[in-house]
Amino acid sequence: MWRDLAPIGRNGTTNGYRRYAWTGADTDCRAWFQAQAEARGLTYELDRNGNQWAWLGDPAAGDAVVTGSHLDSVPDGGAFDGPLGVVSSFAALDELRARGVAPAKPLAIVNFGDEEGARFGLACVGSRLTAGQLGPEQAHALRDADGVTLPEAMERAGYDPEAIGPDPERLARIGAFVELHIEQGRALDDTADPVGVASAIWPHGRWRFDFHGEANHAGTTRLDDRRDPMLTYANTVLAARKKARLAGALATFGKVGVEPNGVNAIASLVRGWLDSRAPDEETLAAVVGEIERAAVERGQRDGVDVRVTRESFTPIVEFAHDLRDQLSGLLGGVPVLPTGAGHDAGILSASVPTAMLFVRNPTGVSHSPAETAGEDDCLAGVAALAQVLEGLACH
Repeated sequence: MWRDLAPIGRNGTTNGYRRYAWTGADTDCRAWFQAQAEARGLTYELDRNGNQWAWLGDPAAGDAVVTGSHLDSVPDGGAFDGPLGVVSSFAALDELRARGVAPAKPLAIVNFGDEEGARFGLACVGSRLTAGQLGPEQAHALRDADGVTLPEAMERAGYDPEAIGPDPERLARIGAFVELHIEQGRALDDTADPVGVASAIWPHGRWRFDFHGEANHAGTTRLDDRRDPMLTYANTVLAARKKARLAGALATFGKVGVEPNGVNAIASLVRGWLDSRAPDEETLAAVVGEIERAAVERGQRDGVDVRVTRESFTPIVEFAHDLRDQLSGLLGGVPVLPTGAGHDAGILSASVPTAMLFVRNPTGVSHSPAETAGEDDCLAGVAALAQVLEGLACH
């Protein structure tokens, strides 16, 4: 499975993946998922929001145990973030069948669409729509960098955008959702454990900072006469690092747009996107507030107008304690650790009991072609997931 999936969406220059929602690479990943489901005789479903489901047992019976993750990627992302969870889910099911274990509850594997938000700027679109945390009107307004709307992209890929929206009936079928994921950090490497259980997801969000200055000639405008938004932006990037470090939080400007974007032109507008995360919501709000204040104060010095728009926010997610403890017990007391990364499991946690398993990442690198996990650790993850699914669905 890993070998068949690996070439899809890989960039030959960077060796990173560009599996963006509703593109050709995404279509190929979806075809791969459907083929895996059909090869195992599972009931394949495509829900109203474009998420894919593979069912063992009656989907309508209720109290189902669901596992899976996503197949899309960030720009030039790694091979493991998302796909490891989907591949491991099919492999865990194969393991249960090889042992002759028959689930007493329906068992499903899911591929949630557009988890990374790389194309339309909003993470977890498929699971947010399903859980009712993103409305159809908001979803229809999403646009990519080329101005293509989400409905247009879905139509081009052969899907009906008018059907998207909350799916409470589907959520009501689920008794527990367990997502396996590569660890995006090095906590397990420090403890020498191949597998861990998630305790919580830090609150996190995305903010757009618009720095409005004045376009002018780079070779004729005196420095004192300039209203250069690039200066304010650069100072804000440094301020974000400082404010986050002092608070024990994280803050990153990872995306930027410049107008008119000419080498010999002073910019009229710099638009930067801030990603920030913290152990609790109060700290997160304080850090973002301090970054905004630093931007405004510097903008006043530079003659630059600063406007900040919150584009998304996810509160802290405490995974269901009883389910978390059950997983830890089934796996013999493996480490329980928090994460700063968002996941579909975090979105679903408001609607159904959810939990996560992490597989060791020796470098801690993620969202990069350098992202990796050892084969033995991946197999340990499959064995752990099979053990969890047996404990939840077969007894």
